Amino acid sequence: MHSLLEFTLWIAAGSFLAGLLGSLTGLGGGVIIVPLLTLVFHVDIRYAIGASLVSVIATSSGAAAAYLREGFSNIRVGMFLELATTIGALCGAFLATRVPAGAIAIVFGIVLLYSAWTSIKPDENVPIHERTDRLATLLKLDGTYPARDGNLRAYHVRRVPLGFALMYVAGTLSGLLGIGSGAVKVLAMDRAMRIPFKVSTTTSNFMIGVTAAASAGIYLHRGYIDPGLAMPVMLGVLLGALLGARILPEAKVRTLRTIFGVAIGAVAVEMIVKGVKGHF
Repeated sequence: MHSLLEFTLWIAAGSFLAGLLGSLTGLGGGVIIVPLLTLVFHVDIRYAIGASLVSVIATSSGAAAAYLREGFSNIRVGMFLELATTIGALCGAFLATRVPAGAIAIVFGIVLLYSAWTSIKPDENVPIHERTDRLATLLKLDGTYPARDGNLRAYHVRRVPLGFALMYVAGTLSGLLGIGSGAVKVLAMDRAMRIPFKVSTTTSNFMIGVTAAASAGIYLHRGYIDPGLAMPVMLGVLLGALLGARILPEAKVRTLRTIFGVAIGAVAVEMIVKGVKGHF
């Protein structure tokens, strides 16, 4: 009994840190939970993914509500791009039995390594009030977010077709490899669409929950969600996500980019190693 309680507390503590990082970077925490449960606690990967999906919903629900209240998330952008990720996920699931997942994992890992480098490197000087995308204007995707000085700062969404295409790729990879695509979602919004990083991470948190809810239903139907495992994971991640939502408004974007880059760099290495070993 003592060892079971200790095991549960360790899982809750690890999940808390995963939720905190997921909330601050927009990764959703799930990308850390699965390696944590499988590599550290030796949980079967199917049950780890099931618990991770529940935790992702908790992260998204907890953090997204706070971000919406504070005015960070762009719901119009999130709902529009969710169309691409959903279509991509369906295509990925269709391709899952037809394409060697190991090869895709290696390629994706290399792409993530490049993404990690572009996230950490110094920002390019991009004019904030550059002319907006015509499609963004039509769909009313532009918005504002609260700056650190307390004032609202306007931003324009650009290159909408490119962002939509990248979201389709993110959804396809998610369906094909069974991984969370929060890293690609943040990069698509931040780098391609030029949405401010804090808005990108908060909107990604909102989108991840919508996608995870559908996947969690499938895992629940197949019996891969164990309440004894999912509960401490969900509670830990939810508390971490809520703390992250309180920290984010005062956090420095440069620091967040560095954390984000290191996190997805670690995920990239893991994916490449698993792809080479044929573990996908």
